[in-house]
Amino acid sequence: MSDASLGSALRGAVDLSSLRNRPAAPAPGAASGAGSVPDVVMEATDQSFGQVMELSRQIPVVVDLFSARFEQSMQLSPVIEKVVRELGGRVLLAKVDVDRSPQIVQAFQVQSMPAVVALIAGRPVPMFTSVVDEEQARAVFGQLLDLAAQQGVTGSLDGAGADADEPALPPLHQEAFDAIERGDNAGAIAAYEKALKENPRDEQAAAGLAQVRLLERIAGVNLQAARQAAAENPKGLDEQFLIADLDIAGGHVDDAFDRLLDLFLATGREAAVKDRLIELFGLIGQTDPRVIAARTRLTSLLF
Repeated sequence: MSDASLGSALRGAVDLSSLRNRPAAPAPGAASGAGSVPDVVMEATDQSFGQVMELSRQIPVVVDLFSARFEQSMQLSPVIEKVVRELGGRVLLAKVDVDRSPQIVQAFQVQSMPAVVALIAGRPVPMFTSVVDEEQARAVFGQLLDLAAQQGVTGSLDGAGADADEPALPPLHQEAFDAIERGDNAGAIAAYEKALKENPRDEQAAAGLAQVRLLERIAGVNLQAARQAAAENPKGLDEQFLIADLDIAGGHVDDAFDRLLDLFLATGREAAVKDRLIELFGLIGQTDPRVIAARTRLTSLLF
């Protein structure tokens, strides 16, 4: 995989920073390695993955989505772990058993094995979808570290690069974050909504609210069944909204916006479609070129 393709993957992904909001400690029970460096390998589950997202703000995280049911997956995993350990704390490896973590599988839209994805500041970067040897793996990890440096993610597991003086979160943001850590999306939504009621211009709360709502909407969804339903009902708001959500979660932002803009026109400029677009604009970021292009097209359709 080239530097260009890694960079393109990052730019095409969704920023999930609203779910991470504060630095996280190493995983509970993590073993200690050489010196002060914690173990560079951790297990991650649906319940603990928010911590993995937060750690990726400080250090590149490689997510090995593995399954004992797939021989190639089990062949690749030891190669990935060996290369990570060689890097001496510059990369963290999060191992995810896909048979026990359906929400993570859904979020990454895993459709084949093996699957290895990196996270840089919460944004997914595809790495491997087939077995590679150690030399090939080292080359791609080198590209990953270069890309992480470009994004300012240069910490390591000995604490280098961490900001010890990061300011405390506003109380309602903290309440939302704590709810997310508990797996209480409804509580997080309520906290973000209260924050927006107090300050309608709170962009972080708006982005956090949009992200948690999206995660709630796609939880447990069968991708194949959802796409079939959308194909059978091209003007169905619920069906098309769900596919747009899945596209956003998978990093296919332009596809999601195009789908909703076409739906807006096909349904006679339905207000609910416009509202969903505006919500997703806030999630991706108002200065993102894809948002600017979609907003321009929406404006032309409105007037």
